[in-house]
Amino acid sequence: MSQLPADPALDADWTGICRRIVVEQKKLFDRYETIEERDNYEGIGEGGDHTLVLDRMCEDVIFAELENLADSGAAAFTAISEERGTVEFNGGGSAWVVIDPIDGSLNFKRTIPQHSLSIAVATAPNMAAVEFGYVYDFGTGDEFLAQSGEGAYLNEKRLTLVPREGLEVVGIEGSEPGQVVPMLERLVGKVYRIRCVGSLAISIASVGAGRFDGLAFPHLSRSVDVAAAQLIAREAGALVDLGEGGLSEVGLALEERFPVTVAASGEGLDTLIAARPVA
Repeated sequence: MSQLPADPALDADWTGICRRIVVEQKKLFDRYETIEERDNYEGIGEGGDHTLVLDRMCEDVIFAELENLADSGAAAFTAISEERGTVEFNGGGSAWVVIDPIDGSLNFKRTIPQHSLSIAVATAPNMAAVEFGYVYDFGTGDEFLAQSGEGAYLNEKRLTLVPREGLEVVGIEGSEPGQVVPMLERLVGKVYRIRCVGSLAISIASVGAGRFDGLAFPHLSRSVDVAAAQLIAREAGALVDLGEGGLSEVGLALEERFPVTVAASGEGLDTLIAARPVA
């Protein structure tokens, strides 16, 4: 892959950083294997969700890497994380790092295997400016990554999405019945089967991998869940809709909320957008 533009933060080996984080997170997960050990909270994070103790511990692992990057390489960047919120390193600079230590926290807490690490790096505080995206599925061991203009990769093999006819398999996330059921009713006769993984980042990346023909989400989403995976999907050839105005109008700040729909084809995207209950 080609290098990002000259900048200590953007020139960093983000793939290597992410892989080191995965190794350390796995060590934590091996120490806390049961539901009882994982089902412990410590307040509410900056993203508005109740924070698992292990969410915070995983975030500490990530921030140790970021602090090392800032201290050893004089890199300046702004981190946006689900638990700590917005943190500037060396004044903030011209790079933004968007982090979700555990996307799929409920799965993780209940020892359902699929949950993910999601990290994105951007050159401006909006979705269109995301240059690097990394999603690691701890359930399967799958590593998704992408660099803007250089393609998307699954376990180091380049993804080239070939749309299938129709919507055979669609991922559904945010499975609160009161919001999911009305959306599903609008998809009757248009989608053959649905699947719910429990991690928005994994489901979006799965469209890029051709595993899903689309992703439907009835809620408003946040940057920490979407930033990395939407780049992976787009670089693989999928279509991503984050609401009116385009990707450049969708900010990375934690308080931003926006719809997300992803599909392998334009026809599929239109079908799924028409079914979502949010603008």
